[in-house]
Amino acid sequence: MEKRGSSLGIVFVLIMVLLIVGIVIGNMNFKENTYTKGRFEKDLSEKTVVSVKVNQLQNSNAGSVTVEKTSGKEETLYVTDVTETVEYLREKGLDPIVEPVPKENWFLNHMLPMLVVAFICILFFIVMINAQNAAMNSGPTSKMMNFGKSRAKMIKENKYRLTDVAGLKEEKSDLEEIILFLKNPEDFTKVGARIPKGVLLEGPPGTGKTLLAKAIAGEAGVPFYSISGSDFVEMYVGVGASRVRDLFEEASVHKPCIIFIDEIDAVARRRGTGLGGGHDEKEQTLNQLLVEMDGFTENAGIIVLAATNRVDILDPAILRPGRFDRKIMIGRPDVTGREEILTVHSKNKPLSDEVDLKQIAQTTAGFSGADLENLLNEAAILAAKQKRAFIIQEDINTSMIKVGIGTEKKSRIVSAEEKKITAYHESGHAILFHVLPDMDPVYAVSIIPTGGTAAGYTMPLPENDNMFHSKDEMLQEIMVSLGGRIAEEIIFGKLYTGASQDIKSATTTARNMVTRYGMSEKLGMINYDADGDEVFIGRDLAKNRPYSDKTASEIDEEVKKIIDECYKKATEIIKENIDVLHKSAALLIEKEKITRDEFEALFNEDKTEAEPALESETGAEVTE
Repeated sequence: MEKRGSSLGIVFVLIMVLLIVGIVIGNMNFKENTYTKGRFEKDLSEKTVVSVKVNQLQNSNAGSVTVEKTSGKEETLYVTDVTETVEYLREKGLDPIVEPVPKENWFLNHMLPMLVVAFICILFFIVMINAQNAAMNSGPTSKMMNFGKSRAKMIKENKYRLTDVAGLKEEKSDLEEIILFLKNPEDFTKVGARIPKGVLLEGPPGTGKTLLAKAIAGEAGVPFYSISGSDFVEMYVGVGASRVRDLFEEASVHKPCIIFIDEIDAVARRRGTGLGGGHDEKEQTLNQLLVEMDGFTENAGIIVLAATNRVDILDPAILRPGRFDRKIMIGRPDVTGREEILTVHSKNKPLSDEVDLKQIAQTTAGFSGADLENLLNEAAILAAKQKRAFIIQEDINTSMIKVGIGTEKKSRIVSAEEKKITAYHESGHAILFHVLPDMDPVYAVSIIPTGGTAAGYTMPLPENDNMFHSKDEMLQEIMVSLGGRIAEEIIFGKLYTGASQDIKSATTTARNMVTRYGMSEKLGMINYDADGDEVFIGRDLAKNRPYSDKTASEIDEEVKKIIDECYKKATEIIKENIDVLHKSAALLIEKEKITRDEFEALFNEDKTEAEPALESETGAEVTE
């Protein structure tokens, strides 16, 4: 409709221009004139006329008389009979200059009007045809014709290279073979090797799966088709399968090439588990994808790369060799990888000499590549807000808290009583972090509210990238989670709602120890975890519990036993360090946020009576 409207507008403008030109041309020889016959005769009688020039119109006896006066002024009189006017002038003793009659301009008088009419007619027909085509292309028929077309975007010139991907040495080494396959396939086929048809990149979000796929296509120098799994799926049955066929048909024209399907779990989920039965749209789309990757049709030279973070719900048929021949796990980077990623993302960010990327890498255990990029970006935003031309370490520290926990809301009004409760709560967590041998040291303790409902935070500083956790570590994690509630109960003798998330975390850890990791002496090394079953129609609706009611009761008893024992041990530790608890809470109320050095210094001080100082400062009674 927009094209049609613009075409009609152009035609309208052209017609208006032609009309204006015609009017101008028609009026060129008919200027406004006030010279009358009476004035003409008066000038003749007064002898003020020097010369007279007569012009006769073509195919007419009419014309004009141009009179030059003694004053030098010229006047023009239009007459109906040129012959009679010439005789009249001669009678008055003047010899007029009679201009020859202009010859007829055949082009202007006959051909030009015909060309203008023909041009308008041709233009009209062109506009009508374009309007009709636009209506067909934008109508329901056109949409139905293009409904089954692939939505993949082809990228011929790819600027990404493997050098742009940091922290994935082993993964890049595995994928370099794919590049060799695409560049020199005959080196492998002559020894009977089959080019892999598919490579599945699996791992947590933000670890660089999509970037790695782009880098492979860029290194190989082949066309790169990019599409999301959700682009195949529509509400109409058969559309997804049609788009899969169209994608592979288009790719076969440009092979060798790479097809990258991001979030493939949207289209390749396990079949037979939905409520739609065998004719479900997603299942038909998946069936067509299975056929295209390894069916009767040979698609040599087309390599399918796919990325997902939910490999557990993919259909087994698509995971077998011959379809996805290789499965590459892309996990979170280790300390060396994090340093390389930070180096890449800090290239265009000016850093002060105090910023140590190696130290940042050591203190960001568990961060993905996207998290690290976001960390430096937030630091750059802070530097820009403060009108600074470079990033300092304080920007990094503030951004780490913002990324890991949330933005501090210093403007939120907190009463003195709530501030005191939060100070003791966070101090309870911090003491257990410091005392327990397998826990990470404290990075910062704060009673400044953050995003959500958190009234404060205790942020540990991971020093190692641990792949496994022992039973003792998990028990200590539970004790740390319960530290805030324990401190509240010891000091105030009351229970508050602020420990709800801590209790949930402790319960989850304890239940995993019993049901998933076989760490219960009573129940033994048996897996009772059923959370991964039937994720398609709801966990609660289709959960098939693999144990009896008696076992469920025993699991609950074991979980409660673990929580109770951890609560008892954590209580003893906090009571042993009650002086540190008071001093830490007092310091938090005074400064609102303390660092690792400030907190650890409290353990080295001589035990002092912190309770009276705190009581006088807050005006509240401290009970123990």
